Order: sequence, then structure tokens, then C-alpha cells
Amino acid sequence: MIIIDDTLISDEIYTECFVCDLPVCHGGCCVHGDAGAPLEKSETIILEKIYPLVKPYMRNVGIDTIDESGTFARDIDGEFTTPLVNKQECAYVFFDENNVAKCAIEKAWEEKKIDFKKPISCHLYPIRITKYSNYDAVNYHRWPICDCARKNGKKLNVRIYEFLRESLTRKYGEDWYEQLDAYIKMTLGDK
Repeated sequence: MIIIDDTLISDEIYTECFVCDLPVCHGGCCVHGDAGAPLEKSETIILEKIYPLVKPYMRNVGIDTIDESGTFARDIDGEFTTPLVNKQECAYVFFDENNVAKCAIEKAWEEKKIDFKKPISCHLYPIRITKYSNYDAVNYHRWPICDCARKNGKKLNVRIYEFLRESLTRKYGEDWYEQLDAYIKMTLGDK
């Protein structure tokens, strides 16, 4: 484990390799699972605000789901999540011409309609953060659907924390990331 500021970081984020391989997995992490993507409370407010600008990028079934249940949901533990269509894919998912699941929120951001890229838990995946009273536990979530990403990461020699530099910096800041990177390079003897 690595400790930086108020975070306890699993060693797996630098011992494991990972690079998403969307042509192979088709964005399965947005389609499969037992709950929607975790949301921070502040993100529920953002989703309510930006929904009219995201809606044009969504599928009708996703719009219907949000019209029925709202822009966010709660899981069985009472935590905020994105709503699901028929207890399957995220309501904000659309499928591109290659049947790859994509995020309507991110599409609206790419087209400069909104300034919110997507929920941080989505941006950080396969890292999952568990909040405790005095620290965040930063852990790697291993899931068979991402076997192709592990294989791709090994082929490209990219560690999880390197693949997620942008999202980790978004969550914890550039200084935090630089401390993490320096510690890992010192530990591994990398230059």
C-alpha cells in the first residue's frame, strides 16, 4: 500500500497493466453489472443541471428511464448511482456504429455543450474509491470483462495508474499524481 495525503492506494494500480480495448470489450463496463456507476453527491446536482444538454445524445430507452426515475438512482446500500435501463446498461449509454457502448455525457462534453466530462467513477474505472471517515481507499477492481484491457496493457507496457493519469489528476490533483509517480518509479527502480 502507498499512502499519499488522505489516500491509501493499492499496490495493484502500479503492478497491474491496463489499457481499455473498446473494439474487443465494446464498453461492457457501461452495460453489465449489478448497479449503475457510483456518483458523488455533487455529481447528482450536476446531472440534474446538464441533463437537458445531454438528452439529445441519449437513446429513447435511456430518456424514458430518466423520465421515470430521475437523473440518478440509489443502489441497495443507499449510495448514489447512475440509473439503469432494465437493470442492465447505464441510462446515459448510447451505441456507436460499431456497437460500442459510449457515454452521452462525455459526447456532450466532447462537443463542448457541457463542461463536465463524466462521473469521476466512470473516468477512474477500473479504479474504485471507497471513502472512509479519514481517508480514501484507492483500489483496483478486477473484472473478467476487462481481461482484454489487461492483455492490451501488458502488450503496451502501461500500468493502471499511467493509463488513468488524467482521471487521477482530475480527482486528486497534479501534485498528488506526481508524488504517486515518483514513489512508484523509486520503488520499481524506473527512471
